[in-house]
Amino acid sequence: MNHLSPLLVQSSGICAERGEGSWLYDGEGRRWLDFTSGIGVTATGHCHPKVVEAAQRQVATLVHAQYTTVTHPNMLRLTDRLYEHLPRALDAVAFANSGSEAIETALRLARQATGRPNVIAFTGGFHGRTLAAASMTTSTTKVRSGWHPLMAGVCFSPFPHSYRYGWSEEETVDFCLRELDHLFLTQTLPADTAAMIVEPVQGEYGYYPAGTRFMQGLRERCDRHGILLIADEIQAGYGRTGRFWSHQHFDVQPDLLVTAKGLASGYPLSAVAGSRALMAEGWPGSQGGTYGANAVACAAALATLDVIEQEDLVARAAAEGDHLAQRLDALKAEYDCVDEVRGMGLMRGMEIGAGPRQPDGERAAAVLKAAERNGLLLLRCGTHGQIVRWLPPLTVSREEIDRAVDLFRDALEETA
Repeated sequence: MNHLSPLLVQSSGICAERGEGSWLYDGEGRRWLDFTSGIGVTATGHCHPKVVEAAQRQVATLVHAQYTTVTHPNMLRLTDRLYEHLPRALDAVAFANSGSEAIETALRLARQATGRPNVIAFTGGFHGRTLAAASMTTSTTKVRSGWHPLMAGVCFSPFPHSYRYGWSEEETVDFCLRELDHLFLTQTLPADTAAMIVEPVQGEYGYYPAGTRFMQGLRERCDRHGILLIADEIQAGYGRTGRFWSHQHFDVQPDLLVTAKGLASGYPLSAVAGSRALMAEGWPGSQGGTYGANAVACAAALATLDVIEQEDLVARAAAEGDHLAQRLDALKAEYDCVDEVRGMGLMRGMEIGAGPRQPDGERAAAVLKAAERNGLLLLRCGTHGQIVRWLPPLTVSREEIDRAVDLFRDALEETA
């Protein structure tokens, strides 16, 4: 018996006691290949020795240096190290604890800097569970339902979900950009619009890349109307898609970039990056928090960057992601229930369907339970829970990928 909230329901029956690399272990020594990475958080694998050593050393020195009271060396070094990977114009960083907090920080700054009330979000986006973040989220109703009214001033425009529409990418992007222009005539004037917020590769809705022409269309309209472009890089960023930031695939630079998840290998830390001039437009006291930029989390984040750079994990994500995609495409050719495989790098989504564009969440759930029994841990997402998401750590080996796909194939067979 425990006293955990009954609303905190786990997707698996595993009680994990330790982790190592791509593996999780329970108290009886059973192990699972973890292709969830804590929803993309443990990018360097479980308990990478360099991250562990950095955190242990910091715990013995300074745990909490409240960052609106004092500075500390790890925080200052981390801003410099992050800037080495950021677009050149984004030369100022603000820290928070979670992705939702960072999203709300970015939105607050956009409204204060522009003096405009409205924001455009895109259908299928997931930005968090706090009020403003949930108000901009439409991946599923569960994030929004039961506490309306939500924040005012949010308008939604279509995202290029070519698979869902059944159109070509070109047709879908044409439609989406036309609808965005129509939105300016019917919902929010450009002069009333502070920002557009977009996941360059959508996460919870089903791992849809935005595509170059769509992202460049957003950038062009933002430039024309003085609107800020916010890139939500919380799940897709930090090397997961085979570029350090997913927006880099599309030759577009945002005005604000939000990151979390893989930033500190499991320690709670998030960040918003923008230009120093834009950050200065925020109002005094609008950024901060009790635990943001915690000294141990910053130490882990610095070690995470060391591992990413020294082990060339961004290039590894691109190469191993291609291999994973080839293996998953082979399953698609073999099994009718696999209707689509999409994504980038080590961020791949697999549609499980009863037929073309007929989502089958029950089959997906059964397959994942069978995979769990076989020693593979995966997660689902999508409107019907029909999408199997493949999110191994960036340190995953080729052999581990092949083993995971083989175990998944066994689960497909068992649930046929």
